[in-house]
Amino acid sequence: MRKFLFVIALAATTSGCGILYKQPIYQGNLIDKSAVDQLQAGMSKQQVQALLGTPSIMDPFHHERWDYAASERTSRTGRVDVKDLTLWFDGDALTKWDGQYFPEQDEALVKRMGRFGNLAKEKDKKKGQ
Repeated sequence: MRKFLFVIALAATTSGCGILYKQPIYQGNLIDKSAVDQLQAGMSKQQVQALLGTPSIMDPFHHERWDYAASERTSRTGRVDVKDLTLWFDGDALTKWDGQYFPEQDEALVKRMGRFGNLAKEKDKKKGQ
């Protein structure tokens, strides 16, 4: 009986603290390396948005700066990896970009998450041609 109570008490104390399992959390933009490689100075905001998608952060006080940010928490310790790509504009023209984004990790994430069916599937390119 004591063993049973000990097991129940142990299960109750460890069930809510994440020792057994912590769900991975991904937030932000997945950036395709080929899209970033296509960036060119002088591109319009519309062209950049068509290429990279809507930025995560569009500061209403700094219209000349767009930030594509993403965070990933996969460890049990709660460590969060943050990546970003910042673009600067002069009027409507892209002037420069900088940041740390991890396209290889994004590709691996798309493959892992594709199993769960929560990402849009790319249409077969051969059918469209």
